[in-house]
Amino acid sequence: MTEGKIDISKIDTLNVGIVGHIDHGKTTLLYKLSGKWADTHSEELKRGITIKLGYADVIIREDGGKLTIDKKSKGKAVRYITFVDAPGHEMLMATMLSGSAIMDAAILVIAANEGIKPQTKEHLVALQAKGIKNIIIVQNKIDLVSQEEAKKSYEEIKKFVKGTIAEGAPIVPVSAQQDVNLDKVLEELCKIKISEKDEKGKPIFIVARSFDINKPGTDVEKLHGGVLGGALKQGVLKVGDEIEIKPGYSYKKHDKFEYTSVKSKIVSMQKGEFPIDVATPGGSLAIETELDSSLTKADALSGCVASHTGELPEISETIKIKFDLFKEIFGTGKHESVENLKPNELLMLSINTTITVGQVKKINNGEAEFFLKIPIVPLKGEGVGIARNVKGHWRLVGFGSIL
Repeated sequence: MTEGKIDISKIDTLNVGIVGHIDHGKTTLLYKLSGKWADTHSEELKRGITIKLGYADVIIREDGGKLTIDKKSKGKAVRYITFVDAPGHEMLMATMLSGSAIMDAAILVIAANEGIKPQTKEHLVALQAKGIKNIIIVQNKIDLVSQEEAKKSYEEIKKFVKGTIAEGAPIVPVSAQQDVNLDKVLEELCKIKISEKDEKGKPIFIVARSFDINKPGTDVEKLHGGVLGGALKQGVLKVGDEIEIKPGYSYKKHDKFEYTSVKSKIVSMQKGEFPIDVATPGGSLAIETELDSSLTKADALSGCVASHTGELPEISETIKIKFDLFKEIFGTGKHESVENLKPNELLMLSINTTITVGQVKKINNGEAEFFLKIPIVPLKGEGVGIARNVKGHWRLVGFGSIL
């Protein structure tokens, strides 16, 4: 069976984030696991770091008792993986939090020659803040250290994850550059249990990216509508469905940004390179709409939520959450304790793929109310990452859920 004839809906699907410190080899690992470079934006290629979320998808096959991603393989397709390459640089934590909103599982990359870095700790607590429990730890760059150093690094990783959501997670020693043990990573990806899909609830499509896919000079009759990229968290979407996107399009009026929801129709859908007519939860999804592509270009609608018209709650400029704070601030390299929230304090809130700033309005018994700079679609029970500005950097200090 050729790839073009595969029914992608019949294969177990996972969105897997690749997270960790900036120089620990995430993008190279992704290339070796998928055959694709995710940092395709010109600015990213110039700077050598992942700025926006990168995506790459692959089918893992079982061929002769071995797992492979070789497209020429005739083996049985056992798992469809969409990799999300999240930024490792400390200044890009907001983007990493947005990416984690669409992850089912994560690969935490730790270089054996450098060990645990402040951003390594921060990314691990970000996964905790977003409720991601399926974690594989890749101990990368083992070719750059001696056997004794590799063992010491391995023990340090075990100690690091003790008492965290990653305690007991598999640790796979790897050299991405030298293709060492990559098959073991594929094995661990295939062991992750797929959670039950909620196909009966109202569709909730989380928009992580939005695009204009038309090339300059394209004939009018050949133009495509605006494209939304993200993940369907629940429900079912079909080609031809009328959808509503909230908060939607933003514009400035009387020195204030106003938001208006956007309605359109689904023209086509794809999972990776596979066209589909019906989308169910699992994996990343691209939706082509009838929208003018000027509304979707340059991620203009990223952070939005889409559903059938009329099925989303009204957008809100206030929010009430139940929260927990970490004992210490991660990412600074120092042991600084987290102070309690303060009235009128400005905090960065990560809700699904939305990043907004909230001003603390009221605090009471582990619950807090906020005024929001950017409105959100308040979905009850959704996870919230809470970050505080510490010496010019947003640092994760806790997490919560919408009441």
